[in-house]
Amino acid sequence: MNGSSSPIRGVADTARWVALYRALETERPDAVFRDPWARRLAGQRGEDILAAVPASARKAAWAFVARTYNFDHYIQDQVRRGVTLVVNLAAGLDTRPYRLELPRTLRWVEVDQPELLAEKTAAMSGIEPVCELQRIPLDLAD
Repeated sequence: MNGSSSPIRGVADTARWVALYRALETERPDAVFRDPWARRLAGQRGEDILAAVPASARKAAWAFVARTYNFDHYIQDQVRRGVTLVVNLAAGLDTRPYRLELPRTLRWVEVDQPELLAEKTAAMSGIEPVCELQRIPLDLAD
């Protein structure tokens, strides 16, 4: 995936790729989590990326599924223990503030590239998060 033949044009594309892996897991009858918005967020670009990556990269989907599952449970455990603020740096197209069982009083702050957060905000328009959600557009590479 190096060089000009790479389907990944920038870091935002990795968010679309991971969102598609979440969508594929969601569509399994025995899914370990459900993300009803993942396919919408991945979009056609996510589909195109997955189609273009080598088969070995597609076989690694389990690692992204395991990562999502483990972080979901870790966050929920920390919230049960009293955490009242989550700061998600490089939030990408994460949907945890919409899909996890979280208290309404939890503050969730997403930080990521302005263009990606604008795209995400538009895609999630009309869908209410389960907790207090704030987005901070910021290029963390700067």
